[in-house]
Amino acid sequence: MAPTVLIVDDALFMRMMIRDILSKDGFEVIGEAENGVEAVERYKEMRPDLVTMDIVMPEMDGIEAVRQIMKIDPNAKILMCSAMGQQPLVVEALEAGAKDFIIKPFQPSKVIEAVEKALKS
Repeated sequence: MAPTVLIVDDALFMRMMIRDILSKDGFEVIGEAENGVEAVERYKEMRPDLVTMDIVMPEMDGIEAVRQIMKIDPNAKILMCSAMGQQPLVVEALEAGAKDFIIKPFQPSKVIEAVEKALKS
């Protein structure tokens, strides 16, 4: 059975890009969210194998969403998506429980590599 993924990003274009990369590699995208509040709700409902999480979003940022999801499920596997220059935020996200991060703009091979690594962790 293909690993299930929840994609969280406030930009529709980014969600579509990640969905495209993961779908082509055999992952099943079971949901999307455009902010941290939605991400936490969807996680509770869907319990995906992996979450890709943008850092900077409206309503609740990715770091707070990681903290909330880790309270629900300490074994959650979350992969942060960040723009260049967001190093301090990435470190904070990893400390909050994220497994790894990928840098925008995405290189499909790097995305798949990070996803597979996060799923094994």
